[in-house]
Amino acid sequence: MPTQKVFIRSLASLILISLMLFPTVTNAYPGGIGGEEVWAEGDINDVAKEGCLCHAAEPSNSVMIILDDVPYSWAPGESYNMRMEIVGGPESSSGGFSARVSAGELSGDGQDWEGDTMARTHSNPNTRIYSLTWTAPETGSGTVNFWFTGNAVNGNGAPDGDLWNQLQFSLSENGSSEDKRGTKTLIAGSGTPEAPEKSSGAIDISTLGAGFRAHWLGLLGFGAVIAVIIFCGLVLRYGFSTSYKGRSNLLRLRYKVNRRGDQ
Repeated sequence: MPTQKVFIRSLASLILISLMLFPTVTNAYPGGIGGEEVWAEGDINDVAKEGCLCHAAEPSNSVMIILDDVPYSWAPGESYNMRMEIVGGPESSSGGFSARVSAGELSGDGQDWEGDTMARTHSNPNTRIYSLTWTAPETGSGTVNFWFTGNAVNGNGAPDGDLWNQLQFSLSENGSSEDKRGTKTLIAGSGTPEAPEKSSGAIDISTLGAGFRAHWLGLLGFGAVIAVIIFCGLVLRYGFSTSYKGRSNLLRLRYKVNRRGDQ
């Protein structure tokens, strides 16, 4: 019996340790992420504000965060529906986000982060499009700050190759319930793939916008132009020159006639 109890306790400990390590080997926190995080390089006070540093040390301009239907200002108690899309990064549909506001409440796709209605994160890691609703706070709250961090992952179960970017902005309070300026779209990042590092060595010509076949066709066309120029030069030199002995009788006769002045 004692041996059996020791075995059961050891097995339970092993299962518990495996469950603790499980988020680190899956598809980059599929249950959402936010708030404080501890990783190898140090602590993160808030993922929405500081970024997904566990995936990459710096944000990537190749990842675009597009936020549609953003108001120019806010009115107390009003709800604003916004659409967020993550574009670029690895060729995959997997992604996630962490959002936070300094006042008001966030709702819509995803879930609150640990019951905090001012922080929201994804609950489905297999999409990069989210519909979010922000409910403005009570009057007198002043300027409200927004932080959005979007993560584009490759789905290989590891942070290698994942990219992320951030969108931050502020909205001022407006006493009117309607802003006649309507809404706007905010974009962070360009979606342009980043240039290879200088230390990466030779650059594949396909990255410069020319395929292998187009490259050789261009060289052949250039060679054909040079050949035509040389051919025309030879024709002009030996076909119409008055000092070339091999010219035709017709050309020699015309040359002689012109010299005599006979027409």
